Amino acid sequence: MITRIKFLALTAFALTGLSACDSLLDVKPQSSITEAVYFQNEGDFEPYLTGIYTYMRTFANNVTYGTERGEELIAGSNSRFGVAWSQIITPTSGAINYNDWYKAIGHCNLLLAKIEGFPFTGNPDLRKRILAETYSLRAYFYFHLTRIIGDAPLMLQAVTDENVPLLPRVPATEVMKQIQSDLDQAIGLYKSMSNFSATSYPSKYRFAYGSTQALKAEASLWSAKVLAGGEADFNAAVAAISEVEATGVSLNADFKNVTGLRAPNNTEIILSAFFSRDETGGNYGVNALPFLTIVQGAINLDSLPYTQTSTTGQGAYQISQPSRALFTKSTTDKRIPFTWVTERQTSGPKISWITKYPGTKYSDDRISDNEVIIFRLADIYLMKAEALAGLGKVEEAITSLEKVRARAGTGAYAGSKTKAAVEREILDERGRELFFENKRWYDLVRFHKGGTIDVYQFVPNLVGKTTPLFWPLNTTVLANNNQLVQTEGY
Repeated sequence: MITRIKFLALTAFALTGLSACDSLLDVKPQSSITEAVYFQNEGDFEPYLTGIYTYMRTFANNVTYGTERGEELIAGSNSRFGVAWSQIITPTSGAINYNDWYKAIGHCNLLLAKIEGFPFTGNPDLRKRILAETYSLRAYFYFHLTRIIGDAPLMLQAVTDENVPLLPRVPATEVMKQIQSDLDQAIGLYKSMSNFSATSYPSKYRFAYGSTQALKAEASLWSAKVLAGGEADFNAAVAAISEVEATGVSLNADFKNVTGLRAPNNTEIILSAFFSRDETGGNYGVNALPFLTIVQGAINLDSLPYTQTSTTGQGAYQISQPSRALFTKSTTDKRIPFTWVTERQTSGPKISWITKYPGTKYSDDRISDNEVIIFRLADIYLMKAEALAGLGKVEEAITSLEKVRARAGTGAYAGSKTKAAVEREILDERGRELFFENKRWYDLVRFHKGGTIDVYQFVPNLVGKTTPLFWPLNTTVLANNNQLVQTEGY
Protein backbone atom coordinates (compact mmCIF):
# COMPACT_ATOMS: atom_id res chain seq x y z
CA MET A 1 0.00 0.00 0.00
CA ILE A 2 2.86 2.35 0.70
CA THR A 3 6.52 2.25 -0.10
CA ARG A 4 8.86 0.87 2.55
CA ILE A 5 9.95 3.45 5.11
CA LYS A 6 13.61 3.23 6.10
CA PHE A 7 15.41 5.22 8.76
CA LEU A 8 17.81 6.55 6.14
CA ALA A 9 14.97 7.87 4.01
CA LEU A 10 13.17 9.26 7.01
CA THR A 11 16.25 11.08 8.21
CA ALA A 12 16.81 12.64 4.81
CA PHE A 13 13.12 13.60 4.72
CA ALA A 14 13.22 15.32 8.09
CA LEU A 15 16.39 17.23 7.40
CA THR A 16 15.12 18.29 3.97
CA GLY A 17 11.91 19.46 5.59
CA LEU A 18 13.87 21.51 8.06
CA SER A 19 15.78 23.33 5.37
CA ALA A 20 12.50 24.41 3.80
CA CYS A 21 10.47 25.04 6.93
CA ASP A 22 12.83 26.26 9.64
CA SER A 23 11.84 29.93 9.51
CA LEU A 24 8.14 29.35 9.27
CA LEU A 25 7.89 26.74 11.98
CA ASP A 26 10.20 28.41 14.46
CA VAL A 27 12.30 25.28 14.95
CA LYS A 28 16.09 25.26 14.86
CA PRO A 29 17.64 22.45 12.82
CA GLN A 30 19.31 19.71 14.81
CA SER A 31 22.53 19.33 12.83
CA SER A 32 23.73 16.49 15.07
CA ILE A 33 21.05 14.14 13.76
CA THR A 34 22.45 11.43 11.50
CA GLU A 35 21.19 8.11 10.19
CA ALA A 36 23.03 6.27 12.98
CA VAL A 37 21.53 8.16 15.89
CA TYR A 38 18.05 9.13 14.72
CA PHE A 39 15.34 8.77 17.37
CA GLN A 40 18.04 8.13 19.96
CA ASN A 41 17.49 11.41 21.81
CA GLU A 42 14.48 13.46 22.86
CA GLY A 43 15.76 16.26 20.68
CA ASP A 44 15.24 14.15 17.56
CA PHE A 45 11.43 14.39 17.60
CA GLU A 46 10.88 18.10 17.13
CA PRO A 47 12.73 18.35 13.79
CA TYR A 48 11.08 15.16 12.57
CA LEU A 49 7.66 16.63 13.35
CA THR A 50 8.67 19.79 11.51
CA GLY A 51 9.40 17.73 8.43
CA ILE A 52 5.92 16.19 8.45
CA TYR A 53 4.39 19.65 8.05
CA THR A 54 5.75 19.80 4.50
CA TYR A 55 3.01 17.32 3.56
CA MET A 56 0.30 19.47 5.09
CA ARG A 57 1.57 22.39 3.06
CA THR A 58 1.61 20.34 -0.14
CA PHE A 59 -1.97 19.16 0.30
CA ALA A 60 -3.21 22.63 1.27
CA ASN A 61 -1.65 23.98 -1.93
CA ASN A 62 -3.30 21.45 -4.26
CA VAL A 63 -6.43 22.90 -5.90
CA THR A 64 -7.20 19.83 -7.99
CA TYR A 65 -9.40 18.35 -5.29
CA GLY A 66 -10.76 21.34 -3.36
CA THR A 67 -11.33 23.91 -6.10
CA GLU A 68 -11.18 22.74 -9.70
CA ARG A 69 -14.21 20.43 -9.53
CA GLY A 70 -16.40 23.31 -8.36
CA GLU A 71 -17.95 26.15 -10.34
CA GLU A 72 -15.58 28.93 -9.26
CA LEU A 73 -13.20 28.99 -12.21
CA ILE A 74 -13.12 29.21 -15.99
CA ALA A 75 -10.15 29.48 -18.31
CA GLY A 76 -8.15 32.67 -18.46
CA SER A 77 -5.73 33.21 -21.33
CA ASN A 78 -3.57 30.16 -20.79
CA SER A 79 -5.81 27.39 -19.53
CA ARG A 80 -4.29 24.70 -17.34
CA PHE A 81 -7.49 22.83 -16.59
CA GLY A 82 -7.57 19.05 -16.59
CA VAL A 83 -10.02 16.28 -15.90
CA ALA A 84 -11.04 17.64 -12.48
CA TRP A 85 -12.53 20.77 -14.02
CA SER A 86 -14.04 18.95 -17.01
CA GLN A 87 -15.50 16.29 -14.68
CA ILE A 88 -14.34 13.57 -17.08
CA ILE A 89 -12.67 11.36 -14.48
CA THR A 90 -12.07 7.66 -15.05
CA PRO A 91 -9.84 4.95 -13.57
CA THR A 92 -7.35 5.73 -16.34
CA SER A 93 -7.78 9.52 -16.49
CA GLY A 94 -7.26 11.56 -13.34
CA ALA A 95 -7.46 8.61 -10.94
CA ILE A 96 -5.67 9.11 -7.62
CA ASN A 97 -2.49 7.50 -6.36
CA TYR A 98 -2.71 8.07 -2.63
CA ASN A 99 0.96 7.26 -1.96
CA ASP A 100 1.80 10.74 -0.62
CA TRP A 101 -1.06 10.66 1.86
CA TYR A 102 0.12 7.36 3.28
CA LYS A 103 3.71 8.52 3.36
CA ALA A 104 2.55 11.40 5.54
CA ILE A 105 0.43 9.11 7.71
CA GLY A 106 3.35 6.66 7.95
CA HIS A 107 5.64 9.39 9.27
CA CYS A 108 3.05 10.25 11.92
CA ASN A 109 2.74 6.59 12.89
CA LEU A 110 6.50 6.20 13.17
CA LEU A 111 6.87 9.24 15.40
CA LEU A 112 4.03 8.04 17.63
CA ALA A 113 5.65 4.60 17.93
CA LYS A 114 9.18 5.83 18.58
CA ILE A 115 8.31 8.49 21.14
CA GLU A 116 6.83 5.93 23.53
CA GLY A 117 10.19 5.15 25.07
CA PHE A 118 11.06 8.77 25.78
CA PRO A 119 9.50 10.25 28.94
CA PHE A 120 10.83 13.81 28.41
CA THR A 121 11.34 14.00 32.17
CA GLY A 122 12.86 17.46 31.92
CA ASN A 123 10.07 18.83 29.75
CA PRO A 124 6.91 16.68 29.73
CA ASP A 125 4.95 19.54 28.11
CA LEU A 126 7.17 19.30 25.04
CA ARG A 127 6.32 15.62 24.68
CA LYS A 128 2.61 16.38 24.98
CA ARG A 129 2.80 19.12 22.37
CA ILE A 130 4.69 16.93 19.90
CA LEU A 131 2.12 14.17 20.37
CA ALA A 132 -0.81 16.59 20.06
CA GLU A 133 0.52 18.04 16.81
CA THR A 134 1.22 14.58 15.40
CA TYR A 135 -2.29 13.34 16.16
CA SER A 136 -3.69 16.53 14.62
CA LEU A 137 -1.59 16.04 11.49
CA ARG A 138 -2.66 12.42 11.10
CA ALA A 139 -6.29 13.48 11.44
CA TYR A 140 -5.74 16.20 8.83
CA PHE A 141 -4.20 13.73 6.37
CA TYR A 142 -6.98 11.18 6.81
CA PHE A 143 -9.67 13.85 6.57
CA HIS A 144 -8.16 15.32 3.42
CA LEU A 145 -7.98 11.86 1.85
CA THR A 146 -11.44 10.60 2.82
CA ARG A 147 -13.01 13.73 1.32
CA ILE A 148 -11.39 12.73 -1.97
CA ILE A 149 -11.90 8.95 -2.13
CA GLY A 150 -14.45 8.24 0.61
CA ASP A 151 -13.68 4.78 2.00
CA ALA A 152 -9.94 4.42 2.64
CA PRO A 153 -7.44 1.97 4.13
CA LEU A 154 -6.84 2.67 7.80
CA MET A 155 -3.15 2.30 8.66
CA LEU A 156 -2.25 3.03 12.26
CA GLN A 157 0.98 1.12 12.75
CA ALA A 158 4.49 2.23 11.90
CA VAL A 159 6.13 0.53 8.91
CA THR A 160 9.88 0.16 9.39
CA ASP A 161 10.82 -2.92 7.34
CA GLU A 162 9.81 -5.01 4.34
CA ASN A 163 6.54 -6.13 5.92
CA VAL A 164 4.19 -3.57 4.46
CA PRO A 165 0.59 -4.48 5.29
CA LEU A 166 -1.92 -4.77 2.46
CA LEU A 167 -5.04 -3.24 3.90
CA PRO A 168 -8.55 -3.03 2.46
CA ARG A 169 -10.60 0.12 2.34
CA VAL A 170 -12.80 0.59 5.39
CA PRO A 171 -16.03 2.60 5.37
CA ALA A 172 -15.60 6.36 5.55
CA THR A 173 -17.55 6.30 8.81
CA GLU A 174 -14.74 4.21 10.35
CA VAL A 175 -12.11 6.57 8.98
CA MET A 176 -14.04 9.44 10.53
CA LYS A 177 -14.10 7.69 13.91
CA GLN A 178 -10.32 7.52 13.80
CA ILE A 179 -10.07 11.16 12.75
CA GLN A 180 -12.22 12.22 15.69
CA SER A 181 -10.31 9.94 18.05
CA ASP A 182 -7.01 11.50 16.98
CA LEU A 183 -8.42 14.99 17.40
CA ASP A 184 -9.79 14.18 20.84
CA GLN A 185 -6.40 12.76 21.81
CA ALA A 186 -4.72 15.94 20.64
CA ILE A 187 -7.18 18.20 22.43
CA GLY A 188 -6.74 16.24 25.65
CA LEU A 189 -2.96 16.51 25.38
CA TYR A 190 -3.06 20.26 24.81
CA LYS A 191 -5.33 20.74 27.81
CA SER A 192 -3.13 18.58 30.04
CA MET A 193 -0.06 20.77 29.49
CA SER A 194 0.99 22.73 32.57
CA ASN A 195 1.17 25.96 30.59
CA PHE A 196 -2.06 25.37 28.65
CA SER A 197 -3.83 28.45 27.37
CA ALA A 198 -6.68 28.26 24.90
CA THR A 199 -5.56 31.56 23.43
CA SER A 200 -2.02 30.38 22.71
CA TYR A 201 -0.97 30.04 19.07
CA PRO A 202 2.81 29.43 19.37
CA SER A 203 2.91 29.27 15.57
CA LYS A 204 -0.01 29.65 13.19
CA TYR A 205 1.92 27.46 10.76
CA ARG A 206 1.53 24.51 13.11
CA PHE A 207 -1.41 22.91 14.84
CA ALA A 208 -2.38 24.37 18.19
CA TYR A 209 -5.43 23.95 20.41
CA GLY A 210 -7.54 26.38 18.37
CA SER A 211 -6.66 24.96 14.96
CA THR A 212 -7.20 21.39 16.14
CA GLN A 213 -10.69 22.41 17.29
CA ALA A 214 -11.25 24.06 13.90
CA LEU A 215 -10.39 20.79 12.16
CA LYS A 216 -12.73 18.94 14.53
CA ALA A 217 -15.53 21.33 13.59
CA GLU A 218 -14.97 20.87 9.87
CA ALA A 219 -14.73 17.09 10.18
CA SER A 220 -17.91 17.03 12.26
CA LEU A 221 -19.79 19.02 9.62
CA TRP A 222 -18.65 16.60 6.93
CA SER A 223 -19.69 13.67 9.10
CA ALA A 224 -23.08 15.25 9.84
CA LYS A 225 -24.02 15.68 6.18
CA VAL A 226 -21.95 13.37 4.01
CA LEU A 227 -21.82 10.44 6.45
CA ALA A 228 -25.36 11.00 7.78
CA GLY A 229 -24.19 11.62 11.35
CA GLY A 230 -26.93 14.20 11.79
CA GLU A 231 -27.70 16.01 15.03
CA ALA A 232 -24.88 14.57 17.13
CA ASP A 233 -22.28 15.71 14.64
CA PHE A 234 -23.87 19.13 14.18
CA ASN A 235 -23.72 19.59 17.95
CA ALA A 236 -20.10 18.44 17.99
CA ALA A 237 -19.29 21.03 15.33
CA VAL A 238 -20.96 23.81 17.33
CA ALA A 239 -19.11 22.80 20.49
CA ALA A 240 -15.74 22.77 18.71
CA ILE A 241 -16.46 26.14 17.11
CA SER A 242 -17.29 27.64 20.48
CA GLU A 243 -13.82 26.58 21.61
CA VAL A 244 -12.25 28.20 18.55
CA GLU A 245 -14.15 31.44 19.14
CA ALA A 246 -12.68 31.59 22.65
CA THR A 247 -9.07 31.41 21.44
CA GLY A 248 -8.67 35.15 20.90
CA VAL A 249 -8.82 35.32 17.11
CA SER A 250 -10.82 38.17 15.54
CA LEU A 251 -11.88 39.30 12.09
CA ASN A 252 -9.65 41.71 10.25
CA ALA A 253 -11.42 45.05 10.01
CA ASP A 254 -10.40 45.33 6.36
CA PHE A 255 -11.03 42.36 4.07
CA LYS A 256 -7.89 43.07 2.03
CA ASN A 257 -5.82 42.01 5.05
CA VAL A 258 -7.27 38.49 5.01
CA THR A 259 -4.69 37.33 2.47
CA GLY A 260 -2.55 40.46 2.65
CA LEU A 261 -1.16 39.94 6.15
CA ARG A 262 1.04 37.04 7.15
CA ALA A 263 -0.19 34.78 9.91
CA PRO A 264 1.89 36.13 12.81
CA ASN A 265 0.31 39.57 12.30
CA ASN A 266 -3.08 38.38 11.09
CA THR A 267 -5.69 38.21 13.86
CA GLU A 268 -8.08 36.19 11.70
CA ILE A 269 -5.79 33.33 10.75
CA ILE A 270 -6.06 30.10 12.72
CA LEU A 271 -3.83 27.90 10.57
CA SER A 272 -2.00 28.58 7.32
CA ALA A 273 0.85 27.31 5.16
CA PHE A 274 3.89 29.52 4.66
CA PHE A 275 5.29 30.54 1.26
CA SER A 276 8.12 32.89 0.36
CA ARG A 277 9.26 34.68 -2.79
CA ASP A 278 12.34 32.53 -3.21
CA GLU A 279 10.46 29.27 -3.64
CA THR A 280 10.09 27.73 -7.08
CA GLY A 281 6.53 27.95 -8.36
CA GLY A 282 4.96 29.75 -5.43
CA ASN A 283 1.49 28.93 -4.16
CA TYR A 284 -1.49 27.94 -6.32
CA GLY A 285 -2.34 31.61 -6.85
CA VAL A 286 0.38 31.66 -9.51
CA ASN A 287 -2.13 30.00 -11.85
CA ALA A 288 -4.46 32.99 -11.61
CA LEU A 289 -1.99 35.85 -12.05
CA PRO A 290 -1.79 37.21 -15.60
CA PHE A 291 1.57 38.03 -17.12
CA LEU A 292 2.33 41.32 -18.81
CA THR A 293 2.26 40.13 -22.42
CA ILE A 294 -1.38 39.06 -22.26
CA VAL A 295 -2.68 42.21 -20.54
CA GLN A 296 -0.52 44.73 -22.37
CA GLY A 297 -2.57 47.73 -23.49
CA ALA A 298 -5.22 47.39 -20.77
CA ILE A 299 -6.72 50.75 -19.83
CA ASN A 300 -6.61 49.73 -16.17
CA LEU A 301 -3.24 47.98 -16.30
CA ASP A 302 -2.10 49.41 -12.98
CA SER A 303 -5.02 47.77 -11.18
CA LEU A 304 -4.31 44.30 -12.59
CA PRO A 305 -2.20 41.83 -10.54
CA TYR A 306 0.10 41.06 -13.45
CA THR A 307 3.59 39.60 -13.35
CA GLN A 308 6.47 40.25 -15.69
CA THR A 309 6.73 36.74 -17.14
CA SER A 310 4.73 33.56 -17.64
CA THR A 311 6.95 31.89 -15.05
CA THR A 312 5.76 34.06 -12.17
CA GLY A 313 2.17 34.32 -13.41
CA GLN A 314 0.42 31.84 -15.65
CA GLY A 315 -2.88 33.48 -16.58
CA ALA A 316 -4.69 30.15 -16.42
CA TYR A 317 -7.72 30.96 -14.25
CA GLN A 318 -10.34 33.65 -14.06
CA ILE A 319 -13.43 33.93 -11.87
CA SER A 320 -16.51 32.29 -13.38
CA GLN A 321 -19.77 34.08 -14.10
CA PRO A 322 -21.66 32.01 -11.49
CA SER A 323 -19.18 33.12 -8.83
CA ARG A 324 -19.37 36.74 -9.94
CA ALA A 325 -23.15 36.52 -9.85
CA LEU A 326 -23.04 35.69 -6.13
CA PHE A 327 -21.84 39.24 -5.50
CA THR A 328 -24.67 40.92 -7.43
CA LYS A 329 -26.98 40.65 -4.43
CA SER A 330 -25.26 43.68 -2.93
CA THR A 331 -23.67 46.67 -4.65
CA THR A 332 -21.84 47.54 -1.44
CA ASP A 333 -19.83 44.33 -1.04
CA LYS A 334 -16.37 45.43 0.06
CA ARG A 335 -14.82 42.08 -0.91
CA ILE A 336 -15.14 42.55 -4.67
CA PRO A 337 -11.86 44.45 -5.32
CA PHE A 338 -10.01 41.79 -3.34
CA THR A 339 -11.73 38.95 -5.18
CA TRP A 340 -11.48 39.92 -8.85
CA VAL A 341 -10.84 42.83 -11.24
CA THR A 342 -11.95 42.97 -14.86
CA GLU A 343 -9.34 43.81 -17.45
CA ARG A 344 -10.56 46.67 -19.68
CA GLN A 345 -9.19 47.09 -23.17
CA THR A 346 -10.21 49.80 -25.65
CA SER A 347 -12.43 47.19 -27.28
CA GLY A 348 -14.26 46.61 -23.99
CA PRO A 349 -14.11 44.33 -20.92
CA LYS A 350 -11.98 41.24 -21.28
CA ILE A 351 -10.89 38.79 -18.58
CA SER A 352 -11.89 39.00 -14.91
CA TRP A 353 -8.64 38.26 -13.10
CA ILE A 354 -8.63 36.86 -9.58
CA THR A 355 -7.19 39.17 -6.91
CA LYS A 356 -7.73 36.93 -3.87
CA TYR A 357 -4.09 35.81 -3.75
CA PRO A 358 -2.34 38.72 -5.53
CA GLY A 359 1.14 37.85 -4.35
CA THR A 360 3.63 40.59 -3.46
CA LYS A 361 4.80 43.25 -5.89
CA TYR A 362 8.57 43.56 -5.53
CA SER A 363 10.88 45.92 -7.41
CA ASP A 364 11.64 43.31 -10.06
CA ASP A 365 8.39 41.35 -10.31
CA ARG A 366 5.18 40.26 -8.61
CA ILE A 367 5.64 36.93 -6.83
CA SER A 368 2.88 34.55 -5.75
CA ASP A 369 4.00 34.20 -2.15
CA ASN A 370 0.80 34.67 -0.15
CA GLU A 371 0.32 32.16 2.61
CA VAL A 372 -2.29 29.52 1.84
CA ILE A 373 -5.07 29.77 4.41
CA ILE A 374 -6.29 26.52 5.94
CA PHE A 375 -8.57 27.96 8.64
CA ARG A 376 -9.64 31.51 9.42
CA LEU A 377 -12.34 32.95 11.65
CA ALA A 378 -14.84 33.96 8.93
CA ASP A 379 -14.83 30.34 7.75
CA ILE A 380 -15.49 29.25 11.34
CA TYR A 381 -18.46 31.63 11.66
CA LEU A 382 -19.97 30.25 8.48
CA MET A 383 -19.39 26.68 9.63
CA LYS A 384 -21.25 27.55 12.82
CA ALA A 385 -24.11 29.01 10.82
CA GLU A 386 -24.23 25.82 8.76
CA ALA A 387 -24.28 23.57 11.83
CA LEU A 388 -26.93 25.63 13.58
CA ALA A 389 -29.10 25.62 10.47
CA GLY A 390 -28.67 21.86 10.31
CA LEU A 391 -30.06 21.70 13.84
CA GLY A 392 -33.03 23.84 12.82
CA LYS A 393 -31.80 26.82 14.86
CA VAL A 394 -32.34 29.25 12.01
CA GLU A 395 -32.26 32.51 13.96
CA GLU A 396 -28.99 31.57 15.63
CA ALA A 397 -27.60 30.56 12.24
CA ILE A 398 -28.46 33.98 10.84
CA THR A 399 -26.70 35.65 13.77
CA SER A 400 -23.48 33.81 12.92
CA LEU A 401 -23.93 34.48 9.21
CA GLU A 402 -24.30 38.20 9.82
CA LYS A 403 -20.92 38.42 11.57
CA VAL A 404 -19.37 37.81 8.17
CA ARG A 405 -21.80 40.00 6.26
CA ALA A 406 -21.14 42.93 8.60
CA ARG A 407 -17.51 43.18 7.59
CA ALA A 408 -18.41 42.79 3.92
CA GLY A 409 -20.78 45.74 4.23
CA THR A 410 -23.69 43.85 2.69
CA GLY A 411 -26.16 44.54 5.50
CA ALA A 412 -28.34 42.25 7.55
CA TYR A 413 -29.81 39.15 5.95
CA ALA A 414 -33.28 40.03 4.70
CA GLY A 415 -34.27 36.84 2.90
CA SER A 416 -36.63 34.06 3.82
CA LYS A 417 -36.05 32.50 7.21
CA THR A 418 -36.96 28.98 6.22
CA LYS A 419 -34.29 26.38 6.91
CA ALA A 420 -33.83 25.68 3.20
CA ALA A 421 -33.47 29.36 2.28
CA VAL A 422 -30.98 30.08 5.07
CA GLU A 423 -28.88 27.05 4.20
CA ARG A 424 -28.71 28.19 0.58
CA GLU A 425 -27.70 31.67 1.72
CA ILE A 426 -24.93 30.17 3.86
CA LEU A 427 -23.63 28.27 0.85
CA ASP A 428 -23.75 31.45 -1.25
CA GLU A 429 -21.99 33.42 1.50
CA ARG A 430 -19.26 30.81 1.63
CA GLY A 431 -18.92 31.24 -2.13
CA ARG A 432 -18.38 34.97 -1.68
CA GLU A 433 -16.28 35.01 1.45
CA LEU A 434 -14.11 31.97 0.74
CA PHE A 435 -13.78 32.22 -3.04
CA PHE A 436 -10.56 30.61 -4.30
CA GLU A 437 -9.56 29.39 -0.82
CA ASN A 438 -9.58 25.72 -1.84
CA LYS A 439 -12.82 24.83 -0.08
CA ARG A 440 -15.56 25.11 -2.68
CA TRP A 441 -15.80 21.53 -3.94
CA TYR A 442 -15.95 20.17 -0.40
CA ASP A 443 -18.65 22.74 0.41
CA LEU A 444 -20.68 21.69 -2.63
CA VAL A 445 -20.45 18.00 -1.70
CA ARG A 446 -21.61 18.77 1.85
CA PHE A 447 -24.54 20.90 0.78
CA HIS A 448 -25.46 18.38 -1.94
CA LYS A 449 -25.52 15.54 0.58
CA GLY A 450 -27.45 17.78 2.96
CA GLY A 451 -30.13 18.40 0.32
CA THR A 452 -29.54 22.13 -0.21
CA ILE A 453 -28.46 21.79 -3.86
CA ASP A 454 -28.21 19.20 -6.60
CA VAL A 455 -24.53 19.42 -7.46
CA TYR A 456 -25.22 17.77 -10.82
CA GLN A 457 -27.30 20.81 -11.77
CA PHE A 458 -25.24 23.36 -9.84
CA VAL A 459 -21.80 22.82 -11.39
CA PRO A 460 -21.94 23.58 -15.14
CA ASN A 461 -19.45 20.88 -16.09
CA LEU A 462 -21.41 18.23 -14.18
CA VAL A 463 -24.70 18.87 -15.95
CA GLY A 464 -25.60 15.79 -17.97
CA LYS A 465 -22.82 13.70 -16.39
CA THR A 466 -22.91 10.97 -13.77
CA THR A 467 -19.30 11.25 -12.60
CA PRO A 468 -19.17 10.11 -8.94
CA LEU A 469 -18.34 12.75 -6.35
CA PHE A 470 -15.42 10.72 -5.06
CA TRP A 471 -12.33 9.89 -7.10
CA PRO A 472 -11.26 6.52 -8.50
CA LEU A 473 -8.06 4.79 -7.47
CA ASN A 474 -5.51 4.44 -10.21
CA THR A 475 -4.32 1.17 -11.64
CA THR A 476 -0.98 1.26 -9.80
CA VAL A 477 -2.68 1.41 -6.43
CA LEU A 478 -5.06 -1.41 -7.32
CA ALA A 479 -2.30 -3.57 -8.80
CA ASN A 480 -0.15 -3.24 -5.69
CA ASN A 481 -2.87 -4.25 -3.26
CA ASN A 482 -5.32 -7.03 -4.05
CA GLN A 483 -7.33 -6.14 -0.94
CA LEU A 484 -8.66 -2.98 -2.58
CA VAL A 485 -11.85 -2.43 -4.53
CA GLN A 486 -12.44 0.46 -6.90
CA THR A 487 -14.38 3.53 -5.79
CA GLU A 488 -18.11 3.02 -6.25
CA GLY A 489 -19.35 4.24 -9.62
CA TYR A 490 -16.20 3.43 -11.58
